[in-house]
Amino acid sequence: MVLPPLLTVVFFLWVGGMVNDYVLKPVTISARELLVFVTNEAEIVEKSPDKLFPEQNSFNGTTYHILPDNQDSEVRHYIPTHVFKELSDKLDANEKMPLSGEAAYRKYVELVWLQPQFVLPVFGSVFILACYLLGKFLAAGLGTFALGVFERGIEQIPIIRNVYGSVKQVTDFVFSESQVEYTRVIACEYPRKGIWSLGLVTSDSMADLAAAANEEVLAVLIPTSPLPMTGYTVTIRKSEAIDLNISIDQALQYIVSCGVVVPPQQLTAAMKRKQEAANAVGTSVPTITDNSLVESDPTPPTAGG
Repeated sequence: MVLPPLLTVVFFLWVGGMVNDYVLKPVTISARELLVFVTNEAEIVEKSPDKLFPEQNSFNGTTYHILPDNQDSEVRHYIPTHVFKELSDKLDANEKMPLSGEAAYRKYVELVWLQPQFVLPVFGSVFILACYLLGKFLAAGLGTFALGVFERGIEQIPIIRNVYGSVKQVTDFVFSESQVEYTRVIACEYPRKGIWSLGLVTSDSMADLAAAANEEVLAVLIPTSPLPMTGYTVTIRKSEAIDLNISIDQALQYIVSCGVVVPPQQLTAAMKRKQEAANAVGTSVPTITDNSLVESDPTPPTAGG
């Protein structure tokens, strides 16, 4: 009961962590460096009588403040006073003022322009919008051609093509809408008589095949376990198909679990048949009561039973 919702949450946290580490952080760092390059007004002054100016001074109309930790160094770094005040107010108590003007501006941009409560919603929205626009582009003719060229190039690279193909199958199955319309679930004897396989009916197949069989036929997808997106398309006689009282989703769960997850109505029917057979010979088998298994009282055996 706990594992399905827990693993679902873990999966989305994992995806969110990957997006944060490989998309949001690089974009944030790039935006920070761009803002630092555009707004950086720090000044570096060598310690000499003709170039040294006081702790606070106005230069080109801007008032500067020296970074405290390098007052005695040979090179002094000055930043605008408003930047110094912002850093002094916003830095934590255990954080020190940066030593260089460039580092001070990086910290200033992070604290003023790139605060997490603003960055995550804005960059997250931009990322989703970019994915949406990319999807629209790939759905168009030129985008489909570009995607085809890209995938053909991937197919030429050893090892990577195997990993890419497997990952693409899984993501297509999980995230893509099904392009095949299944009408119902049937069982048929495939690949030979005596072996029953689940099949998903897709259409009435071809007229020539129906004429050759001299009766109605069905086009059936026989999915494979544990990845039902692969399988075989076969045409069978309609009279040889057995309609099953299960939904498409239940059939896919049965296939993905390799037969472990049996639809409840089918499991109940099977247990009832076992109970009836057991009662006929006077033995005890588990019975179904309110969807739970309960041990039934054994029927006293008859003489010679």
